[in-house]
Amino acid sequence: MSDRATLPSPGKITRRAPRAYVWMVASVAAISGFLFGFDTAVINGALVFLRRQFALNNLLTEIAASSLLLGCLIGAAGAGTFSDRLGRRRSLMGAALLFSASAIGSAFANNFTVFSLARLAGGLAIGLASALTPVYISEVAPRSCRGQLVSLNQLAIVIGILAAYLTNWQLAALGDISWRWMFGVAAIPSAGFLFGLLFIPESPRWLITRGHREEGYAVLEKIAGTEAAQTELTAIEFAIAETSGDPVELFSPGMRMRVFVAVSLAVLQQISGINTVLYYGSVLFTQHFRGESAHTALGANVVVGVVNLLCTMLAMIFIDRWGRRGLFLVASAGMTVSLAVLAFALHMTAIAPIIIFASVLIYVAFFAVGLGPGVWVYIAEIFPTRVRGRATSLAVTALWTACLGVTLTFLSLVEALGTSASFLLYAALSLVTFVFVWKWVPETRGRSLEEIQRMWSRQ
Repeated sequence: MSDRATLPSPGKITRRAPRAYVWMVASVAAISGFLFGFDTAVINGALVFLRRQFALNNLLTEIAASSLLLGCLIGAAGAGTFSDRLGRRRSLMGAALLFSASAIGSAFANNFTVFSLARLAGGLAIGLASALTPVYISEVAPRSCRGQLVSLNQLAIVIGILAAYLTNWQLAALGDISWRWMFGVAAIPSAGFLFGLLFIPESPRWLITRGHREEGYAVLEKIAGTEAAQTELTAIEFAIAETSGDPVELFSPGMRMRVFVAVSLAVLQQISGINTVLYYGSVLFTQHFRGESAHTALGANVVVGVVNLLCTMLAMIFIDRWGRRGLFLVASAGMTVSLAVLAFALHMTAIAPIIIFASVLIYVAFFAVGLGPGVWVYIAEIFPTRVRGRATSLAVTALWTACLGVTLTFLSLVEALGTSASFLLYAALSLVTFVFVWKWVPETRGRSLEEIQRMWSRQ
């Protein structure tokens, strides 16, 4: 008897999708986002103490902040191969193990080299997770709430960032050894992530692509309901039949524009300068808020984290109502204006620090409403199933390359051009983002993954 014969027929009584189960699956996967956010942002507060501990100059400070990001780049580059061969779920398990090893290794590092290597391992985990989690969630999410569910990963990222800021703020009272605790506490959610992955299914689209049709259908039925599962199965098999899955397909005429848009969005998200605030915020605030302590600067970071969280939650509400393109346009326009104001405020010494702080908050708010969650959603949904892992890996590798470049050069750029001119450059790049979205980015809201493929084939 064939696999097809074992599946329910359309005439049988159908079952509605258990919405709570879908949210549970997506929430477990999104724990990787929490670890992503925590591990990338914890360096912000820890840098103040690391510079004292290891007597770091500007170059070594940039290396301390960037060693994680080099790992992110390498992890993202390999994510497509791992996920396509081993599956999304098992690859995420590997990331969970790396998260744990990095947290423990960073906390117990006895010199700068060991610390940098431990952070590199954490970067490998983030690179894997950042490429795989949006793909996994997009492949299990119903079309009606796919934007919200994939944005759940970004929400987890900003919660992780806020948790890192709060942890840094509270642990700063421990003095010079506080940085060890700041990194070490991440071992707890890392273990929780690995445990949670034991209870969620593999991506149904990956299973069907790999020939496990009956198992893939069972997962589809569980997450979408019987009637929708049959429709989805037919659409997935049709989409698979249309694509070869050959690595060179990524550069075929039908894919080039998608790859161009995905890679460009990934790079533009980073070179608009968001991580200059998220990674170097404490250094920036201590330098421009004269007379304030490191504890006050870390407190300012907490406010930044709260704004980031609230606006990401706002994006989750509207991303499936207003669409991806509309939020991109609003966000990039707002980022351009707020960064220009910030650059002006930093140039005018007589301007009150509150103007600088308010400009930073508005900038973070616009980023969180649009480019923060939206780019991850968009990249995860515009590629066919057979190449989605590798295509997303390529785009996320470009994202981490841009992030590494910005983080590794920020302090040197400030030293060469000045803080005001540096942020004016980021304002110009935000304007470039607005123009790019206006010209090249079509809307995908309300379409199934397979419908999106047909839309792009007509571009």
